Amino acid sequence: MEGTMIVFDFDKTIIDCDSDNLVIDHFGGTERFDELLLTFPWNTAMDKIMGEFHEQGKSIEAIKEILIKAPLSPHTISAIKSAYSLGCELRIVSDANIFFIETILKHHGLMNYFSEINTNSSYVDNEGRLRISPYHDFTISSHGCSLGTCPPNMCKGLIIERIKKSMYKEGKQRLIYLGDGKGDYCPLLKLSERDQMMPRRNYPVWDLICSKQNDINAQMYDWADAEELERVLLRLVNGNSSSVQLISADATCHAAVPVTSHEALPKVLNVSN
Repeated sequence: MEGTMIVFDFDKTIIDCDSDNLVIDHFGGTERFDELLLTFPWNTAMDKIMGEFHEQGKSIEAIKEILIKAPLSPHTISAIKSAYSLGCELRIVSDANIFFIETILKHHGLMNYFSEINTNSSYVDNEGRLRISPYHDFTISSHGCSLGTCPPNMCKGLIIERIKKSMYKEGKQRLIYLGDGKGDYCPLLKLSERDQMMPRRNYPVWDLICSKQNDINAQMYDWADAEELERVLLRLVNGNSSSVQLISADATCHAAVPVTSHEALPKVLNVSN
């Protein structure tokens, strides 16, 4: 629907896995990566292990072959294409990296559906080694968010604040945000009463919502899998949110159960301020 901006997280939201872990695990680097995380932030550790993989002879093409196998449901693809066809503008805000995201989107023919991708920088250097650098260079200065749920290299809340300012100038009145991780809690707090949040049920952002239940203005509609993501998102895009079953804030944390095939409508989470 025109006037609507939809912002997706990527890992475990668009694709049903973590793209970093997908590559690391396939190359047998899980234990080594855990060692790096004892000393370095995730983003820095990713750059270092990509360097080690390069030294071991792992090529860029081999990385791409892993990435294109990332699980991406036809329901998610359908949701993206349908929302776009209905006039929504689609963007991505992700703590993955641009090489991983673009490789997967291009493989599925989805690149042109997104007007902007906000993520960590990455490029292939002259030696054929993938370099990954932080979205925000925390070695120079902090991004300034003190919430405690954002990694040092990216505050998604700050990105959403910028997006909301630009969308209002363009005449867009509503933002729908989809995410699953702890880093998706900060942008939730930047949403207004006219916006809608789609947290993935039983994932870290859901747990934060259940434990805090304050400072939240947006309506929230949970989802568990790609089929439910498609159904809930398209109903919101089409303005059918009033037809869903309303559950109380007290029931929010107890509603973390999969939707069965017999449930015709998704639930909306009503969290009190």
